[in-house]
Amino acid sequence: MPDTPLIRPLRPEDRSDWAEMWRDYLAFYETTVPDSTYDTTFSRLLGDDPNDFSCFVAESDGNLLGLTHYLFHRHAWKEESVCYLQDLYARPQSRGQGVGRALIEAVYKEADRLGAPTVYWLTQEFNHTARKLYDRVGKLTPFIKYQRP
Repeated sequence: MPDTPLIRPLRPEDRSDWAEMWRDYLAFYETTVPDSTYDTTFSRLLGDDPNDFSCFVAESDGNLLGLTHYLFHRHAWKEESVCYLQDLYARPQSRGQGVGRALIEAVYKEADRLGAPTVYWLTQEFNHTARKLYDRVGKLTPFIKYQRP
């Protein structure tokens, strides 16, 4: 198995690779966003607002292999903030090499550092490949998501 990738925060020079990976991630979930959303999201990811999303990327030999976007927010049932892991993506050629696990573990470590007792995420039922990893690093809950039509 290859070495564990370097996990690090997103940098300004990652814009092109980040956008390509996020576009592929969104395509998997059969959605698109306007170019302005890429600009806004990238700016927020690099900002210093603790209420905005953050991003880790996985890197090996100077190539970006994956990304994760995560956010800390208040929760009515806890005094501490909790962490929502919104997006997790590994390039197809890097899957099965520990990229997804390393990104999730980096978010877990950041949550621990900031005192957040919970990290949670959503996926679609058909995402069987990723769910194999999620079953190893997380606990499936009985919650069902609803949203405004």
